[in-house]
Amino acid sequence: MTDAQQNPPHTAYTVRPATVADMEGARRVMLDTFYREFGYGYVPEWHRDVVDIVGTYLDDPRHLLLVAVHGGEVVATTGVRSVGPAHPPHPRWLAERYPPGTTAQIVRVYVKAEHRRHGLARTLVRRACDFAATTPGYDSIYLHTNVQVEGAEAFWRSLAKEVFDARTTGEHGPGVGTVHFEIPMPQ
Repeated sequence: MTDAQQNPPHTAYTVRPATVADMEGARRVMLDTFYREFGYGYVPEWHRDVVDIVGTYLDDPRHLLLVAVHGGEVVATTGVRSVGPAHPPHPRWLAERYPPGTTAQIVRVYVKAEHRRHGLARTLVRRACDFAATTPGYDSIYLHTNVQVEGAEAFWRSLAKEVFDARTTGEHGPGVGTVHFEIPMPQ
């Protein structure tokens, strides 16, 4: 891998697979996002991977956690897990379209506010998609996002194709703006 592939456009950052030494920093980025960006905090049913980052991402060869590091600090994360959307709360047809095992779900694409606008999320997602494309058994790349987070909807629409807008059905209840996307598998 060349230096240009290892580092995003702003070279003060290093993007790489997470190590055990990165776990506390990665967890901090994730939890800060749940509390500060999403406003609802840690929810055990949705965020089990954050408690067991090593078991979820490092111990499973089909999973990956990427981090962006700046000055020795983890400032961004992105994960890949071999799971699809759960039913419930998501529609059954969506869970059937993206089954566990053959679906690479992009998760935890979080960048600390003061490090945004440096291409980190785009670089992390691109690297995550490359991982999915080179890992045997993945047929599709799926994600869902809360489009009420500033910039989230425009970001994902620039990279992915909308599959289902849950806002149109109200399936997640009032105030939840979940949109589901698929990213084309890289060649």
